[in-house]
Amino acid sequence: MADHCSPTFDQLASALGFSCQEAGGLVEVRNPLALENWTLPVLELTIVLGSVLALVVAIVRMRRMGDPTNLVLWFGATAYLFIIEPPLYFPAAFGIEDHVDTMFAHNVFTVEFLWGRLPLYIISIYPLMATMAFEIVRMLGVFRRYGVLAGAVCVGFVHHAFYEIFDHLGPQLRWWEWSTENPINQPLFDSVPLPSVVVFAVLWPMSLAFCVQFFVGRHVDEGRRFSGPELVWRTVVIGVLASLGTFILPLPATVFGMGSTTARAVLYAAELLVVTVVAIWILVRQWMRLRGEKDGPTYTNHFVQRYGVVYLSVMALLWATALPDYFGAVDGVTDNGDPVGNLWYTLACFAVAVLCVVATFTVPRRNTAGSDIASAEAPATTGP
Repeated sequence: MADHCSPTFDQLASALGFSCQEAGGLVEVRNPLALENWTLPVLELTIVLGSVLALVVAIVRMRRMGDPTNLVLWFGATAYLFIIEPPLYFPAAFGIEDHVDTMFAHNVFTVEFLWGRLPLYIISIYPLMATMAFEIVRMLGVFRRYGVLAGAVCVGFVHHAFYEIFDHLGPQLRWWEWSTENPINQPLFDSVPLPSVVVFAVLWPMSLAFCVQFFVGRHVDEGRRFSGPELVWRTVVIGVLASLGTFILPLPATVFGMGSTTARAVLYAAELLVVTVVAIWILVRQWMRLRGEKDGPTYTNHFVQRYGVVYLSVMALLWATALPDYFGAVDGVTDNGDPVGNLWYTLACFAVAVLCVVATFTVPRRNTAGSDIASAEAPATTGP
């Protein structure tokens, strides 16, 4: 699709080792053993498998217990992806090329869509990450105890921890390439644009979680059941509103920091700090409260607990194999010319993610049908 090979994307694709002009079609399948390096198929398998399993668990939960929250979350995250990402891949096709240049390019993976722009694992990572973060917060009973907004803030914080482990490793292993000259990507936090660290790692999952819990989750907790058409329109609304939230929530940085990269950095960091402080206070306080009770929440998602361990283990392995080149980097660039992320920040995110997963194992649980496929304590009712 040479007509859509902008100079920036063509340059990024070349840096990643493939040609924009020759990049597949609407759908393309490649040999996983012939990708850029061995980490690409490992990452792809981990994310796609996890996302499929999350979808299966969500379907089973809805069919057995009448709780569609996880299913709406999964499809809401996917809807968000298809609203947000295509304009970033094809600015000219959407008439925004004068305002938004190509921000990044993904490397080519085993399964690709949209002429080398959209790997299957990227479609999968949105609902998988959202599910893990949302369910950890849900298992700790934060939504029930503190409400929709506080729960959403905690989801954004937990998602950030899981996502930044991946975000700071990708450029070094050539999973994608950032357009570092693009003003939208400024300022950079080592190899990662600070807007990615804040907007895509914190604010969009926070926005999504708020919408899911507001439109579906809180009603399910009260015992309500939804019809098929109700779930469809609510899922669409969630995807749209979560997208709007991604535009609205970072406005302090994007508006007041418009004329200064430094001001923008300070404001992004301030938003991240506020979310972090609030979430840590709520999560620690709630965990300590649950530890002091004989009977904790009725809800447990064993899939998220176990796959959280799998995800963190795979990421730890990938990071470990990348460390020799990381420590050999000069001025933040490896001998292969790849930028490195921030190891100390990644270690902090690892610590938070591990503690969050461990927390779900260490709170007492009531011996009910609440594991994986159970939900609200109240009997189900049907409402308008």
